[in-house]
Amino acid sequence: MLEPSNNNELPVIPEKRYFTIGEVSELCGVKPHVLRYWEQEFTDLSPVKRRGNRRYYQRHEVLMIRQIRALLYEQGYTISGARAHLMSDNSKEDINSSKQLIHQMIAELEDILQLLK
Repeated sequence: MLEPSNNNELPVIPEKRYFTIGEVSELCGVKPHVLRYWEQEFTDLSPVKRRGNRRYYQRHEVLMIRQIRALLYEQGYTISGARAHLMSDNSKEDINSSKQLIHQMIAELEDILQLLK
């Protein structure tokens, strides 16, 4: 298992659609019981469950786990602090995408206005 300070030494994530909890454990340097605990604490982290309640994580969830790991183990966040940090990142992304959409709509409306003149 990797030491908390070695996040940059984590293995490359293979090009797969789904990962088992064991694979994610190795890819992220976190034990499976920690991953199961984080699922309870971080609502965005919800792997698909199939036969026999087996968990299958998708690539974006593996990346999120690596981010959570970095926040907790390297940057010293608490669980609630890491949760708040991730939520604020998501809201910033939503605001930026909304601004882009508004600017795009304004440009299209200005083009239509020019055509009508």
